[in-house]
Amino acid sequence: MAILPILKYPDPRLRNKAKEVQTVNKKTQSLIDDMFETMIDAKGIGLAATQVDVHKRVIVMDLSEDRSDPRIFINPSIEVLDETTQPYDEGCLSIPGVYETVERPNHVMITATDRNGDIFNEEATGLLAVCIQHEIDHLEGILFIDYLSKLKKSIIIKKLSKLKSNTAIL
Repeated sequence: MAILPILKYPDPRLRNKAKEVQTVNKKTQSLIDDMFETMIDAKGIGLAATQVDVHKRVIVMDLSEDRSDPRIFINPSIEVLDETTQPYDEGCLSIPGVYETVERPNHVMITATDRNGDIFNEEATGLLAVCIQHEIDHLEGILFIDYLSKLKKSIIIKKLSKLKSNTAIL
C-alpha cells in the first residue's frame, strides 16, 4: 500500500470527469487500498479517486471515529428519495482548511459496486448521504465551493492564494 499525493485546489485535474470502472480487478483493489491509506493519513472521512489523479469512478470512506467501517463505492450513483435539504459544514482534503455550509438532499438511494464486483443498493441519510454526494461531485469534476455564492467563493480563492504564496516563501 502507498500514500498517494492529493491534488489541491486550483489544480485543473480536479475538474476532470472520472470514467466508469469496467472490471473490478487486482489493480482496482490496489487503488482502493492506497486510497484508504491516503485518506486515513490525511485524516479525512472520504476520498474520490479523482483527488489522487486517478480518473476512475471509485470512492472510499469511513465515517466511524475508530476507522472500523470502511466503505467502498465503485461506479456510484444516487437517486434522491426526499428533496428536503439539510445544511452541513463541509470540508475537503483537496481544499485544506476551508469549511463552509452546503445544503444537500438528506435522503438518497446509493447504487454502487463493491470491492468484489458485486452491485449493491443502500439507503442513506445524514452524514453518509452528504458524504456520498460530495464524493460523487468529485467524480464529476465539481467541488463543494462551487455551491457557494460568488462572494464566498472569491474570498476562499483569495485566502487559498495567500496561503499558497506564503508557503512558497518558506
